[in-house]
Amino acid sequence: MGQIRVLIAKPGLDGHEMGALVVARSLRDAGMEVIYTGLRQTPEQIVASAIQEDVDLIGVSILSGAHMTVFPRILDLLKAQGASNIKIFGGGIVPDEDVAKLKLAGVAEIFTPGASLDEIVKCAERLCEASS
Repeated sequence: MGQIRVLIAKPGLDGHEMGALVVARSLRDAGMEVIYTGLRQTPEQIVASAIQEDVDLIGVSILSGAHMTVFPRILDLLKAQGASNIKIFGGGIVPDEDVAKLKLAGVAEIFTPGASLDEIVKCAERLCEASS
């Protein structure tokens, strides 16, 4: 398998991007190619960018509380576009009971505050190994 390509996305009106930028840098430093979409992306924009950039993974940073809407919408759009092979992981303020629901819906992993950058990098590598 070639270099892992990851799209880091920041959906909605939340303007707090420091966590997304730190994760993006850590993934890049681990040898992955990282595309950062910037702030205030819609699920439609995120999926369109992921397909256009031919990424392996989408990492979503969400602090707004809209995780139970945004993640399922991205999954539905990927499926509709025939791109269900793109795995999704996320991070932010997500209650434990919602983490379980999102994983059942198809989100590969959710990282909550306190997760280590090494843990996130290893997860991204593992997700790509599993799909190759």
